[in-house]
Amino acid sequence: MVAQAGLQQREVLFSGSVQGVGFRYTARSIAHGFDVRGYVKNLSDGRVQVLVEGTPAQIEGFLGALKSQMRHYISGQEQVSRPATGRWAGFEVRF
Repeated sequence: MVAQAGLQQREVLFSGSVQGVGFRYTARSIAHGFDVRGYVKNLSDGRVQVLVEGTPAQIEGFLGALKSQMRHYISGQEQVSRPATGRWAGFEVRF
């Protein structure tokens, strides 16, 4: 994929009590309020992976809203930023 000018990809791995609490569906719902694309997915080790693309401001807004709403369940996070790929058309829950 070709990097998208001005756009960024962010992968965030959330840890804590983040599975079985509606985290993925909350993320999808919040994403609809921002111009972001990507997915959210439960991992086998108990973490939740969020991969999101958009402008840095849209990503920050989305992640800030998600962290605020799910703060009681999140105990840690790891983040990596990369150039956007433009691979996703929307924001989805993956299984």
